[in-house]
Amino acid sequence: MTEARTRRHAVHGGGHGRDAARGADAARGRDAAGRVSARGGRGGSEASGPDGPEGRGPARRRAPSRRRPNRWKVAFVTLLVLGVLGAAGWVLLGSKLLVVRHVEVTGTKLAPRDRVEAAAGISLGSPMARLDTGAVRGRVERLREVASARVERSWPATVRIVVTERTPRAVVAGRDGRYYQLDASGVTVTDGTSRPPGLPLLSVASPGPSDPSSLAALRVVEALPGALRQKLAEVQAPSPEAVTLRLSDGLSIVWGSNERTSEKLRLVDALRHSAAGRSANTIDVSSPEVVTTH
Repeated sequence: MTEARTRRHAVHGGGHGRDAARGADAARGRDAAGRVSARGGRGGSEASGPDGPEGRGPARRRAPSRRRPNRWKVAFVTLLVLGVLGAAGWVLLGSKLLVVRHVEVTGTKLAPRDRVEAAAGISLGSPMARLDTGAVRGRVERLREVASARVERSWPATVRIVVTERTPRAVVAGRDGRYYQLDASGVTVTDGTSRPPGLPLLSVASPGPSDPSSLAALRVVEALPGALRQKLAEVQAPSPEAVTLRLSDGLSIVWGSNERTSEKLRLVDALRHSAAGRSANTIDVSSPEVVTTH
């Protein structure tokens, strides 16, 4: 009996011992796994951790796939912009949508409208965007009646030419029987077979923009106030220093050179309102310091 109990005790004790041993081994295994895991979490084992080179590799390989859609977007936007620019260029330069259909001319009295259009040289049906407005302006300004011109595009199909004409200040009787109207620079503006009203007759030896006597006389006429200019019938200038004005009422004003114009104008105005000036046939203001009447 005693021996049997002893064996059973030994058997039971051995079982408990084996169970205890197995529990200890399992505990040691868990501790080892925990230490390995802990080292992996701290970067100790790179082979099996998701943050190791093998774990980071797939993330790196996936990065280009994320950027690829952005490249497609950039390419699409670029193609779209190029398409819009191409379409706009075609509309402006190649299509029949924005072409010259009308030419308007304003500001002309002396120059006929058809002459201005002919000088402009604008072809109907040509693209508005290709129109060289500077070249058109230069051609129009070569007309003798034109002092300056402005060329404007009026979209979608009209070109507007705004002309500023020269202003005639005197008329010259030519040997051919024609009358030539000159502006303040001595440029011939227009001509005709009859003397135009309202312009004084210019008497000089060689009328023109390069003649000093013509320029001196025309500068005096340009400086006169409107009321006095309307009464002016003739301007004589045998030399640049000997300009004489003859009014329609018979009064002659010896002006001299075209210098000190404001002083001479004040003297003439004062004398014409005085008794001596009203009775005089000639007023000499060529030297403002010594004014004479007779």
